[in-house]
Amino acid sequence: MSEDPFVTHRNLLFTVAYEMLGSAADAEDALQESWLRWAGADRSQVRDPRAYLVRIVTRQALNRLRSLSRSREDYVGEWLPEPLLTSPDVAEDVELAESVSIAMLTVLETLGPTERAVFVLREVFELPYGEIAEAVGKSAAAVRQTARRAREHVVARQPRVRVSRSEQQAVVERFLSALRTGRLQELMELMAPDVVLLADGGGIAAAVLFPVHGALSVAELLARAGRPDAPEIATTPVWLNGAPAGRIELGGESTAVSLTVEHGRITRVYLMRNPHKLTRLDEPAALTR
Repeated sequence: MSEDPFVTHRNLLFTVAYEMLGSAADAEDALQESWLRWAGADRSQVRDPRAYLVRIVTRQALNRLRSLSRSREDYVGEWLPEPLLTSPDVAEDVELAESVSIAMLTVLETLGPTERAVFVLREVFELPYGEIAEAVGKSAAAVRQTARRAREHVVARQPRVRVSRSEQQAVVERFLSALRTGRLQELMELMAPDVVLLADGGGIAAAVLFPVHGALSVAELLARAGRPDAPEIATTPVWLNGAPAGRIELGGESTAVSLTVEHGRITRVYLMRNPHKLTRLDEPAALTR
């Protein structure tokens, strides 16, 4: 008996939903809704199960994204994507790793729901415009225009330099080492002058509510974690969203940290502290295109 196409393509469908929503929990909900619709579909009329399933998931993710827009506007502090533990293998697909990075998912948050869906389906999964049009309920001509606008928007905001895994790993390890000891000077040396730190506590965990700008301000904030009078800190290098990153344990609370590196310096620091977003750091997520 052949395996159900939904099961066969589940990792792909999860990846589509996650890239559209930036949340694994919401992606799983979108998949559940999609499964119910797939279960009730007339399979004899489905010529291409993979394309059909991607359309269903896209529609469900779009519906969920639109309903979530208001709650994210009312979110306490910065809203950052839910980090996923990944194996180093994900980084072998450079385009996939870039598309699921915390930096890229944060940029995608600045797109409207339809723009985000079109960008993900076209730029990441390389779907034909006709299939995307069916998924989002627009004409192929409108989808082409939306894809162009979304691409220009993302390119203007994404990291300008693609660094190697070895360079990213080296910077992450130096960062975690300096963080453990609270060495202000070393932290400053790692930061680009225009570095920005974003933290997501969700109103649950302590976190700065607004972006912190500049090497000195960011380094001083981070150095507090390594002060002698601060709670005991432990750091572990991990792979998050297809890139070297870190996991921090401080005073019994967990933090996932992702860094954007350009020319050997850190340009963005993403601190995910909301405990509801840190539930998938023990088992690697299966992401695929």
